[in-house]
Amino acid sequence: MIEALSNKIAVHIKKNVPDHPASVAVLKHALAVILNMVFITGLTIAISVFTGRIREVLTIMAAFAFLRQMTGGLHLKSGMGCVAVSTLLFTGLSFVHLDYRWSMIATVISMILILIFAPAGIEKQTRIPPRYFPLLKAGAFIVVSFNLWVANPFIAVSFFAQSLLLISIRR
Repeated sequence: MIEALSNKIAVHIKKNVPDHPASVAVLKHALAVILNMVFITGLTIAISVFTGRIREVLTIMAAFAFLRQMTGGLHLKSGMGCVAVSTLLFTGLSFVHLDYRWSMIATVISMILILIFAPAGIEKQTRIPPRYFPLLKAGAFIVVSFNLWVANPFIAVSFFAQSLLLISIRR
């Protein structure tokens, strides 16, 4: 659905602005990324209104997205699959209650996984040269380590979920 919609919009843009420097394929990809983010965010927030977990979901999504930009991780093949899995993940995580001890354990495990696996799968996703990947790893490690001070259980569970997505069996 996302691919078809982004293609339809891209073709429409190219038809109305034929001199646009971007090709239909480039426009389609950019639009697919934007639509994916809009659908995930919109659907997750809509569900959180009904579950009464808006603050938790916003915290989880922000922490997850921030860390994901530095670490990469598993990507699903389908845009709608990504929307479904991400929405279920964020909504489900909003119901996880960690006490202080488990928040610290989840944060430390996340830090270890980042040191071992980050960044993962970003080679074709970013314009950042590989020579800067160690800085991404260090930045991600520092970001996650701040939760040792903040001790937010929803940030801990979000970072933990994202760090698990760094693990690749094919490595």
